[in-house]
Amino acid sequence: MEIATRIRAKLTEALAPTRLEVEDESHRHAGHAGHDPRGESHFRVTVVSDRFAGRGRVERHRMVNAVLAEELKDRVHALALRTLTPGEDA
Repeated sequence: MEIATRIRAKLTEALAPTRLEVEDESHRHAGHAGHDPRGESHFRVTVVSDRFAGRGRVERHRMVNAVLAEELKDRVHALALRTLTPGEDA
């Protein structure tokens, strides 16, 4: 299964997002540190979830990083996160 698909599946299962965007930005990092010639090494992710309510930005990012721990250990070098509640996304 491709990395972007795994990211979507894991975040959907763990956070039940009302909106989820996963953008592969690996092509923008060709030749830079951490670039994997196989691709799928740099992602920009927006997650909108009720489960972020009452939590600060750092805690929200830790939640996402915990869900994606396996991917972050292997192929994913960079993960730019935008984490919002549905009210913040309005």
